[in-house]
This record gives sequence, structure tokens and C-alpha cells, in this order.
Amino acid sequence: MKGKFARYAMLPESADALIWVVFTGSETDANIRDIDDLTALIALAVNEATFTGYSRQTATSVTVTVDDTNDRTDVDAADPQWSPTTAEAVTRIAAVYDGDTGAGTDANIIPVFVDDFAFTTPTSGTITYSVAASGFARAS
Repeated sequence: MKGKFARYAMLPESADALIWVVFTGSETDANIRDIDDLTALIALAVNEATFTGYSRQTATSVTVTVDDTNDRTDVDAADPQWSPTTAEAVTRIAAVYDGDTGAGTDANIIPVFVDDFAFTTPTSGTITYSVAASGFARAS
């Protein structure tokens, strides 16, 4: 799988996208690593967030940078934001690859990145997942 995420991040299909999904609940990293699709991820102890103001966000400004000098590939995107109006305890965020945004189901969506994103959403204002300056994923 190492580096496969970079291919997905290059958005090789005509109607594909990387999408940010936020979760509540807890699950071990080991169990999450074994997941093959979004349906299976949601079936774990994590659940997709439901706070008012939440929706899945299509990743924007996605860039894939091949670094031959350091023998790695970095993937970056703009920071996703939400404006909650109800409180909910959030625990994780995932970037998932949807190969056909016009059809299919969560069973066709592939998780490519999962990170801790723990906080209780406020009932006003904006929450932002800050993508690291070097990007959100690296294959080396």
C-alpha cells in the first residue's frame, strides 16, 4: 500500500476525488490499518460525525510532489473546515478516495489516510484540520 495513496491523490479518473471524513468513537490503529473501504471503517467502533454543520468535504488544492533527492512522494491539500452548530466529540479524520463521485457507495471508497483529530466541536465558530506544512501523507 505504501505509495498507492500517491496514485489516488493524483486523481487518475475523470470523476474522482479525495474526500475528508470526520469520525467519533474510538478504535485501535491496528484495526483501522486492516480496513479496505469506508463502509468497513464506519462499521468499526468509529462512527461518522453527525454534528450540525458537518458534511464530507472534497479535498481541494491537492498536490503530489515526487522528491527524487529524498526518494519519497508527498501529498498535500488545503485545510478542510466545518462550522458546527451542535456539539459532538470528534476523534479522527480520514482522507478517502472516491473513484467515481457520481455513482457507487461507501463500499467503493478507499481510506488512504487516517489521523487523530480529537476535540469536542464548539457550537459556533469554525473548526479546521490543519494539514502539516509538508503535507498529510508521505511515501518513502
